[in-house]
Amino acid sequence: MKIHFIYGTESGNAQYLCDDFKDESPQTFECEISEMNSIDPTNLDRDTFYVIVSATFGSGDVPSTADEFYDDLLEKKPDLSHINFAVFGLGDESFGETFAQGSQKLMEAMLACNANMVGERGIYDASTSEPPEVTGLPWWKSILEKISA
Repeated sequence: MKIHFIYGTESGNAQYLCDDFKDESPQTFECEISEMNSIDPTNLDRDTFYVIVSATFGSGDVPSTADEFYDDLLEKKPDLSHINFAVFGLGDESFGETFAQGSQKLMEAMLACNANMVGERGIYDASTSEPPEVTGLPWWKSILEKISA
């Protein structure tokens, strides 16, 4: 199986978390990591499982490294009914209502294009003293169980 981790980040945390996810993936999987804006959502491959990892920027927005991908989803509305994906978001709960909304917006845009979400959206809260992988790796292992079944 192919797994493509695509990230949106401002500080690099989402990209580093993709590295951790890749390192924890079985070697039988073919894994790739890309910045989200380098991906055209109209060309997503049916034989690839996509993992969206996104921070939240500003007042609940997607990061600048994900805004083109997000805008393409909204404007082009590609039929992604053949695509399976999972979402993990990074945010800071002290921002209240906008907490982790970058990943929420990306998830909703993928679902609006009929993509098939596997598992629940994982969320990391940066207001804790724990690094993202403490929350992220157990989430990733649960997704791996679902896609390996």
